[in-house]
Amino acid sequence: MNIIITGGAGFIGSHLSERLLNEGNTVTVIDNLITGNIKNISNLLKRKNFNFIQHDISKPIFFDSKIDQIYHLASPASPIDYMKYPIQTLKVGALGTYITLGIAKRHNASILMASTSEVYGDPLVNPQKETYWGNVNPIGPRGVYDEAKRYAEAIIEAYRRFHNVKTHIARIFNTYGPRMRPYDGRVVPAFIIQALKGEPLTVFGKGKQTRSFCYVSDLVEGLIRLMNSNGPGPINIGNPDEMTILEFAHLVISLTDSNSDITYEPLPIDDPKVRQPDINKAESVLNWVPKVNINTGLSRTIDFFRETIK
Repeated sequence: MNIIITGGAGFIGSHLSERLLNEGNTVTVIDNLITGNIKNISNLLKRKNFNFIQHDISKPIFFDSKIDQIYHLASPASPIDYMKYPIQTLKVGALGTYITLGIAKRHNASILMASTSEVYGDPLVNPQKETYWGNVNPIGPRGVYDEAKRYAEAIIEAYRRFHNVKTHIARIFNTYGPRMRPYDGRVVPAFIIQALKGEPLTVFGKGKQTRSFCYVSDLVEGLIRLMNSNGPGPINIGNPDEMTILEFAHLVISLTDSNSDITYEPLPIDDPKVRQPDINKAESVLNWVPKVNINTGLSRTIDFFRETIK
């Protein structure tokens, strides 16, 4: 197939690009590189059937060749990024999604939009089912990302209903693995780098807030299954194994064999207290469950960061 991946030079996008290319598809990555990194796809650039276009998908782009599938992953995704690029985040959620939907409609292509667990905001129910409408502060510091994704879901659904575009919505929960950016502010790279350097791990609040971590290869498998299914979604894609941030900090210290201590800082505004996907829908519709356990996945990620920060 001829496949477009917006945001394909990012962490998740690069793994998805590699997987789809290895399966014999033609893959075109569109990325403006404000948070993506060309190094993530450097091993793909010389390969047959791979194309890279540096472009902001919030601006129009046209393709003559038939497009079969579009994975719309483009967006700043970590708090440090979408607070630095609030307007770009809102534009890619609105205009970027509108433009990719236009390409899908024109080529009769299937489109998968990478939404996020952040549409649930600071949830009042746990675990979060797809039927939960969320608890989002639209004008808080995280609102630019949360509402950009909520709007993107709305326009995706409108195109499915009104134009019969073949759409899929994946609500992605915390994902980790090699190629994460070292200093993007997310807890996995932050803890690993602090532990490898022997620095105190910074835990916000009392560390009782929970997260559920999914290894990137499991996530990619889920995205591909959703794209090739008859289910429009939204469908939660994530690992339901929930743990507190404090438990996660101790696990990182143990796996890195570090002597790091733990320090505590005030909890950021609107930081979710819990985060755990209900994946019953993914199991029933996609026959998908994550397979990589946290110890195995973290060990691979730690090995990546050992090389990265040398």
